[in-house]
Amino acid sequence: MQRAPKVSIIILNWNGFDDTKECIESLLKVGYENYSVIVVDNGSRGNDAEKLREFFNGKITVLETGKNLGFAGGVNVGIRYALKNYNPDYILLLNNDTIVGKNFLRILVKALETKEEYGIAGPKIYYYDAPQKIWYAGGRLTTYLIHFHIGEGKYDAEKYNKPYITDFVTGACMLIKRKVIEKIGLLDTVYFLGWEDIDYCIRAKKVGFKCLYVPYSVIWHKVSSSYKKHGISYAQLYYCLLYTSDAADELDGVDLGGRR
Repeated sequence: MQRAPKVSIIILNWNGFDDTKECIESLLKVGYENYSVIVVDNGSRGNDAEKLREFFNGKITVLETGKNLGFAGGVNVGIRYALKNYNPDYILLLNNDTIVGKNFLRILVKALETKEEYGIAGPKIYYYDAPQKIWYAGGRLTTYLIHFHIGEGKYDAEKYNKPYITDFVTGACMLIKRKVIEKIGLLDTVYFLGWEDIDYCIRAKKVGFKCLYVPYSVIWHKVSSSYKKHGISYAQLYYCLLYTSDAADELDGVDLGGRR
């Protein structure tokens, strides 16, 4: 029997032990046999890394950056470690403030395996505190770099149950084929938090890969829990798009092929 493709799951933790613990507990119940979980502690103030190692007792790998590298910087630490130590076929980026459906990973992998040009896939994402209300059912990027989630704030309906090629996959849950990473590299650390997922999808599309929304893979998201927990507002942060990035420089040549 052919072995399932190997997946390394990267979770970033920043002062979020309880959320991260709940996320990992849901991951350990998934119906997929060939995956590893790597938690990158991104400079938490307390002893989150130690607590996670102790609680999960060898079931996960915990790395420590020693300082807050931002989302892209922290995730890149995990990706490099996974490529060197686990030799995965896929990398899954997963927010620590999510819980996952039992079959979410199997369905995502199967979707990307169907066509060579499928490079990045994302699931349907519900609100954690409103389990039938959609947060993400694909993404749309306009000519002016305005982006939005299809279905956001709407209750689930049949129209959200069709897979399609989407403009971007949210970094809250992004399955990336190894070939994409080998071709375009890691996330761009010019983005400290925000836009790095959209930039990555645009870069992948520029070299011929497609991004896929996969509705029968489902997870639930607490939505910006780090912002809420630590009293951070978007206006206080430098998380906007920089015009020196590939996303701005090359937008005119990008196929914005998402559908509503």
